[in-house]
Amino acid sequence: MTDQRVHDDLVAILEETREIGWGEPADYLRDVQRRDLDALAAAVCTTEGEVVGVGHHDRALALQSVSKAFTYAVALQECGLDRVLAFIGVEPSGEAFNELSQLSDGRPFNPLINAGAIMAQALVPGDTLEDREALLLDRYSALAGGQLEVSEEVLRAEQVRADRNFALAHMLASSGMLDVDPHEVVQGYLRQCSVEVTTTQLAVMGATFASGGRNPVSGERVFDERVVQQTLSVMLTCGMYDASGGWVTQVGIPAKSGVSGAMLGVVPGAMGLATWSPRLDSHGNSIRGVELFRRLSDRWDLHVLRHRDPLGQPTDGAADG
Repeated sequence: MTDQRVHDDLVAILEETREIGWGEPADYLRDVQRRDLDALAAAVCTTEGEVVGVGHHDRALALQSVSKAFTYAVALQECGLDRVLAFIGVEPSGEAFNELSQLSDGRPFNPLINAGAIMAQALVPGDTLEDREALLLDRYSALAGGQLEVSEEVLRAEQVRADRNFALAHMLASSGMLDVDPHEVVQGYLRQCSVEVTTTQLAVMGATFASGGRNPVSGERVFDERVVQQTLSVMLTCGMYDASGGWVTQVGIPAKSGVSGAMLGVVPGAMGLATWSPRLDSHGNSIRGVELFRRLSDRWDLHVLRHRDPLGQPTDGAADG
């Protein structure tokens, strides 16, 4: 599949989804005045390192909850699967992403809801908040192939809305799961959510997962393959919050969304795909982003339980007779 066809398909589907005008942006974006609430972007990075972006693909956006997948991978890489599983489950919660709920043993349901992401932040090695952030930024930057930073403007907007996350951290502490200062862990979590990337960089991060942990642009190995396998497994089943079941049936690739309107998808062995559109549905997922992914999955034959030739010949989405 040529870069030109990827570009042309992205442009065509971007224009089709531009007509979808409903949905509201996340509250924090109202405090970040320079953000374009009607921005729309899509980007692809293949496992050969070819990158194509369309729309507002070079504008900065906050990772928000997309960061949860990356921090989970760092915790797995540094602590090992057994230790991480002792503190974080892998089951869909069936509830809102910020629900005050736990498994019967006190663990968060999975690392891609807020309680699980706060627990994953606490597992990242480091004696101080600054040490943990330095490690995360190093790994995030290696995934993206460029130096990433925390947006202090986004962080301030998040900090004034952090009460629910503090409650989740105290819930974990009261269950004996969290043995560090809950407020410090939440500050680390808010900082990871405030890391900014472009849609193109996000696609490269996804392609690093698609390549088994090796950045296809820089050639750097960031994660072991087993770490990527575990992370993608949870992304497939839990990455779209309480809309994850519908996502698997309609789109069928590991993915993670964030309330900035960012969405990341991974087609193992083929590509990373990222979109950005800030208007959200009731689940906290980008309305246009979901539709972009649905149409691209059909057109490019991406569903992991169906595909025969990812990025091969165009398809109308119908199964062979």
